[in-house]
Amino acid sequence: MEDYADIFSFWKDLTQAQTALLEQNIRTKVFSKGNVIHRSDGGCQGIMAVRSGALRVYCISDEGREVTLYRVESGEICVLSASCLMDSIVFDVLIEAIEETTVSLIPSAILHKVEEGNPLVSLFIYKNATEKFSEVLWTLQQVLFLKIDQRIENFLHDESLRQKSKILSITHDELAKEIGSVREVVTKTLKYMEENGLVSLGRGKIEILA
Repeated sequence: MEDYADIFSFWKDLTQAQTALLEQNIRTKVFSKGNVIHRSDGGCQGIMAVRSGALRVYCISDEGREVTLYRVESGEICVLSASCLMDSIVFDVLIEAIEETTVSLIPSAILHKVEEGNPLVSLFIYKNATEKFSEVLWTLQQVLFLKIDQRIENFLHDESLRQKSKILSITHDELAKEIGSVREVVTKTLKYMEENGLVSLGRGKIEILA
């Protein structure tokens, strides 16, 4: 049996009955790259612990433009996939696997039963959601106050650290979704950056030169 106490901090505070209920119902799910695993009109799955891969939490404007709010990396918890358990969460978000991703999922119905008898579970959910909102505010600051070239440079730097490579596997369309822009603007800006020796562009790849 896996030691879920290493993943969910509330696990050590559960009763034997609550632990048994979760262990009987927690399950492993694998999502393919690009799979949208949560949307406001698609039900409420539950909280997910990312075991490998990564998830992208984003929203879509009325014009269809996507803005990435934050990512959930391996070893982190995604609670907005259980937003039905949080009355204060009233905005619509979508969650997508940005690469093949494996998660441990506690279904919402089961989690709710445990939550009713253990307030520490609710505290865990709200604490995790609150911590992620600082990343949402950072994203909004980027979109509102930085020029497009600065947003691209910041993203490429962060993604280079994440991928541990100067050569990034990402399309212009994917980059636009990450920074809340459109592909045409991103392509134009990247070409300008290439002309100035900052990047080298290839099919589905961007190499950081400076």
